[in-house]
Amino acid sequence: MTRLDELGIGDVARVTGYSDRTSSYRRRLLAMGLTPGSVVKVVRKAPLGDPIEIDLRGTSLSVRKEEARIVAIELA
Repeated sequence: MTRLDELGIGDVARVTGYSDRTSSYRRRLLAMGLTPGSVVKVVRKAPLGDPIEIDLRGTSLSVRKEEARIVAIELA
């Protein structure tokens, strides 16, 4: 299983689910549109890797590395 925080700049992936169903981050990420089946592209990362800017359905979204760690993805 690959996680969102492991992607490099320019990588495109499809969200397959969440590794931690009890995390409070999961609810927030779902509300922001990171639902299973959605396609994301990593636009850029901060110098230390936190936060990560992704493109989600034409919208820029910044997520912390800790939040990105629970998002399971598959490369597209």
